[in-house]
Amino acid sequence: MRSALRSFVVVSVLSLCQWNVVAEPDSPAPTLEFVDLFNGNNLDGWIDVNTSPETWSVKDGLLVCTGQPIGVMRSEKQYENFILVIEWRHMEAGGNSGVFLWSDAKPQGRLPKGMEVQMLELEFPYVHPNKDGTPRHLGYVSGELFGAGGLKAIPQNPRGTRSMSHEMRCKGKGEWNQYVVVAVDGTVKLSINGKFVNSIREADLRKGYLCLESEGAEIHFRKIQLMELPAGRAEDLGMTLDSKDAPKEE
Repeated sequence: MRSALRSFVVVSVLSLCQWNVVAEPDSPAPTLEFVDLFNGNNLDGWIDVNTSPETWSVKDGLLVCTGQPIGVMRSEKQYENFILVIEWRHMEAGGNSGVFLWSDAKPQGRLPKGMEVQMLELEFPYVHPNKDGTPRHLGYVSGELFGAGGLKAIPQNPRGTRSMSHEMRCKGKGEWNQYVVVAVDGTVKLSINGKFVNSIREADLRKGYLCLESEGAEIHFRKIQLMELPAGRAEDLGMTLDSKDAPKEE
């Protein structure tokens, strides 16, 4: 299963990015392997930024987020180009969460600057309607991509500055969803439950932390795997965080 997924995503990213891979005569072939960022036992590898000790826990092999208070938990390491596989389910109607890519992990208010891959429960447009009482746009709930905290990017399927998915593919509360996220040189492509349906490009931040979001409702994660890809232009463009820029641990 893992081998099949690895083959699928590697072929996908090479095709999407139209790379020409030329190996140096004496250079070893690059090793592309998925690494588990959640071990199913504890929160090793993750650092709370601005939530609480009670917000994140591990129960029965699942990473559980209570949703309170609003904020994020970040990865220990920064990433530039990668493939992320993450499985999640909401436990409440209208639940809200997401994963941030290329984040600086310094909250702008309650949430940091970064590329958000949104995770909304299907009843969100009705539980949280517009000010006039009408439901929000239904496409809002299925994996929108957008820059948060001032990050700028160009959406493929615009809803303002956000990019909507071309199909509604997310499942409702209590059901597991799988996102495959390909992030390369400022472009993000998102597969929801087995099909690529959304994209955004030319992000003005292209290296940083991964952040899991706590935003008001209980959400579970059971798989967080990442394959690092070769570096791109982030360093050339100055898009990297110095140690002095990283949030201080309490």
